[in-house]
Amino acid sequence: MKEKDFLKKYEKEDKKKILLEKHKDIARIDQEEKRTHGWYVRVRFYGKTHSKFFSDRKCGGRYSSLLAALAWRDKTEAKIGKIRTDKHVVTVSNTKTGVVGVRLNEKLNRYEVSWVTPEGKQGKTSVSIAKHGKKKAFERACAIRKKKEMERLAA
Repeated sequence: MKEKDFLKKYEKEDKKKILLEKHKDIARIDQEEKRTHGWYVRVRFYGKTHSKFFSDRKCGGRYSSLLAALAWRDKTEAKIGKIRTDKHVVTVSNTKTGVVGVRLNEKLNRYEVSWVTPEGKQGKTSVSIAKHGKKKAFERACAIRKKKEMERLAA
């Protein structure tokens, strides 16, 4: 979305409402002792962090700096390939499979898949290695996880 189009979109909305809303990846910083006032944007994706501070003074006020921060966040997410959503997106896996939400359970000889439903509940299933073979079971588990994550983000 171009910056001009973005600003037009927000011009129509109530200025006060936009200032009071919570915006994902954007935090307000007001430090009187350092005379620092503005919005701090931090976009994380696949273990890399992109951040920038938008000063009220440089941007022409609290509202203008917030609009600039929102535009920069959206532009940065598009540039790095992150889906624009206000929902939490996990991109770094804590499992040995390297895939978020997919783990190998050697004891039960299966891949276990977990996700969050659009309603915010925990979803789980598993794919048998004995039935499908290790490679095919992993591919199926990854496909299930991807499908469920897309369903959540689309909701």
